[in-house]
Amino acid sequence: MKLVSKFLKDESGATAIEYGLIAALISVAIIAAATTLGSNISTTFNDIAAQI
Repeated sequence: MKLVSKFLKDESGATAIEYGLIAALISVAIIAAATTLGSNISTTFNDIAAQI
């Protein structure tokens, strides 16, 4: 019984999961920004190439 109550009180795993979720959300935001920025840069370079 002590082992079960000790396991339920231990929050170190919850902290690791929270950090993992934060890292995942930051990664998704970076990927979304890079995709949008990449599309805009590609369009700009294509426009410049067409004018040349």
